[in-house]
Amino acid sequence: METEKKLGSGVGEEGGETRLNKKRKKKKVNDSEDQPNEEEEEEEEEVVARDPLEVFGRDIMVMILSNLDARSVALSLLVSRAWHGVASSDSLWSYKCEELWHGKAHIPRASQVRGLSKLAAYSISVMDGKRARIMKDDLCDHVWEFHFNKAAPEYWRNLDPRRYFHPDGSQTAGADDKVWGGHECCYSIVTSIVGDGKIREHYVRINRLPRLFISRNQDWSWEMSNCLYRYSSIPDVDKQGGTGPLFLPCVNISPSSIW
Repeated sequence: METEKKLGSGVGEEGGETRLNKKRKKKKVNDSEDQPNEEEEEEEEEVVARDPLEVFGRDIMVMILSNLDARSVALSLLVSRAWHGVASSDSLWSYKCEELWHGKAHIPRASQVRGLSKLAAYSISVMDGKRARIMKDDLCDHVWEFHFNKAAPEYWRNLDPRRYFHPDGSQTAGADDKVWGGHECCYSIVTSIVGDGKIREHYVRINRLPRLFISRNQDWSWEMSNCLYRYSSIPDVDKQGGTGPLFLPCVNISPSSIW
């Protein structure tokens, strides 16, 4: 009885190792016919404590990690150097990038830089997808559909003409655009930032027409709208080299940049 009390009190003090010893001692008392020797016990303990990467090897671990979500794979980067080497492999993150880009309207140009690791491409894509500030590259890279809001007559609302923004600050329309009046248009992007770096006001203005306020959809497409009409970016995932600004920041590849 005293021995059992000592074992019970030792569990809280020594953690998992004490609990393991307690189980072994109970097994020896209850199963006297089949008693493992000390060498077998030590060998069993060593197998349980071994690193899964050492047990399964690199190739199998890549297969296991490929079935996890990106956040879990990103967390495994922090386990050790060996795990980082496996969890950051291009073969693993190429598949994750395909999953991330599936169903998206635009692929960031910065993620398509030659020589960039797939892990970095994934991280840049996630950060760019959260970007709410539109740049001139975004305007010029995409083709835009023009729509009147509900306040306009039905005939005008059923038209979906296409508009084009150009690097020189001009805007044009397609040849079959029934809305376009043939007049010259120029655009500007206005952004005001407060002292802590947060955007206070951000909009696009075409000529002297009402401001177009910017929003970003879940599929990474852009929308610019006011009380009269709106512009929607047309999906162009197949565009060679991606779209948008070519930012090459010093990307900190960490779990926090993945989600």
